[in-house]
Amino acid sequence: MKRTDTSRVGDLAEHYAITWLWDNDYQVFKNCGCTGPIDMIALHNDGTVKLIDVKSYKDSRLSGRTEAQKELGVQYLHYNSITRKLRFVEHRK
Repeated sequence: MKRTDTSRVGDLAEHYAITWLWDNDYQVFKNCGCTGPIDMIALHNDGTVKLIDVKSYKDSRLSGRTEAQKELGVQYLHYNSITRKLRFVEHRK
């Protein structure tokens, strides 16, 4: 896969994540830059806030959060690029 193809999968993952979060009663605020520990902030209608990093994958391999992400309480939202399904990852403390 070319670098541009990988970037495109990541972009699609974030767009799917935004619409999925909207469908699940979240307001979404996207990171305007392309770097940093989070991709978006999601505010649920019940008042809960999630700092989210969207990760795309094709199989069951999961990557770990950075130390900075752990300190901030960032939650991964995994996007399967084959099935186009999303799910929040339950992180170990």
